[in-house]
Amino acid sequence: MRVLLVVHQFFPHFTAGTEVLTWGVARELRSRGHTVRIVTGHPGRDELRESERWVRDEFDGFEVDRFHHAYVPMRGQRSMIEVGSDNVLAAHHFAGILAAFRPDRVHYFHLNRLGTGLILAAEAAGVRQSFTPTDFWTICTTAQLRLPDGQLCHGPSLHAGNCIKHFAQNPARAAGVRLVARALPTAWADALAPLARTQAAARLPFAAEVRALGERLPKTVSRLNRLQCILAPNAFMRAKLLEYGVRPERVVESAFGVDLPTIAPTREGRRPTDGPLRVGFIGTLGPHKGAHVLLSAFALLPRGACSLRIHGNPADFPDYVQELSALAAGLEDIVFAGTFPNHAIFDVMADLDVLVVPSLWYENTPLVVYSAQAAGTIVVASDHPGIAAVVRHEVDGLLFPSGDSAALAQQLRRLAADRELLARLAANVRPPRSTSDYVDDLLRFWVAL
Repeated sequence: MRVLLVVHQFFPHFTAGTEVLTWGVARELRSRGHTVRIVTGHPGRDELRESERWVRDEFDGFEVDRFHHAYVPMRGQRSMIEVGSDNVLAAHHFAGILAAFRPDRVHYFHLNRLGTGLILAAEAAGVRQSFTPTDFWTICTTAQLRLPDGQLCHGPSLHAGNCIKHFAQNPARAAGVRLVARALPTAWADALAPLARTQAAARLPFAAEVRALGERLPKTVSRLNRLQCILAPNAFMRAKLLEYGVRPERVVESAFGVDLPTIAPTREGRRPTDGPLRVGFIGTLGPHKGAHVLLSAFALLPRGACSLRIHGNPADFPDYVQELSALAAGLEDIVFAGTFPNHAIFDVMADLDVLVVPSLWYENTPLVVYSAQAAGTIVVASDHPGIAAVVRHEVDGLLFPSGDSAALAQQLRRLAADRELLARLAANVRPPRSTSDYVDDLLRFWVAL
């Protein structure tokens, strides 16, 4: 079988969970004799000509087509919302890739930068398609269902009025615009949004973006309903998709899989010690991942109770990393350990007693949780649906209210003081599904649908 995998960004420059999942599936499919090619987005320079935006290279023996995307007008599109979510140039070139590669299946892991127009191109080429949503991008322009003040968002309102307010509160906007957007009731924004579609409003500032925001969700949902199958990783994601109009028969639940260690973790190797509790954070060093919540909790712990290693790329959000450094100043036993190759994940986990996942958004079962469980490491995490579905509170891990540093500190204090609790939780950790299990699901649905 010839398979085309599509993702918003990819190795070697991007190594987060979605990229790891895509690469793992690609390798597993190849090991079973299938031919795999990867299409991906990539941040590109504004000044590139349209003919320069597609670049072909190779990674790990896979042919990779990269669309060097930028938020600038291209191929007649001037709305930056459309350039990111329904990119005409990307869809046009994708049609050429389909014609040349002639895949039997297209599977999407993420469509940011590329856009949902790829679905129409593949449908026109007669190729069957499926999708694994790894975040909430199909519903939310930020992909995180978070408001500008960091609070959780339930999703777009009637005419995406709350999304329009969110767009207007971007720090790049004038202070007056941001102030009005914060004060404007969402119901009023929903009432005003349809006016942006009128001819009289066409020349007003941001009219194109307001119109695009109002059209984004119904357009995306209509295209998702053209797919043969959507593999939602948990019940919360499935419920969100159905809430906004994705047809129930299109969506099945299938939890992610991860590469498992070649040697199963031993309980002997995790016998509690008398030293500091070894705590770790592994993930994107961005505000939504909540490393600052962990550092604030660490400051509340007795000196010497815990050590902390923070793994992440400091270049992704440099301003935020400066804030983290300021929070860590004066605290002992904290190391900013940078990144590591994906194959070293179990070596890193072996040096931890606890992995903390203090996410401030709903999450979608981060792969690092599964990797921790594969290594036999207990997880202390924010109590969000996607995480709580796999971390059993007081059974194989601990949960705390999202953003509550004091509650997180209390859970870490318990583990540091009660090594029998640590041992009991670790003994109950269940191994997750493997990448091979996940590919079994993919192939089964591809054949059945």
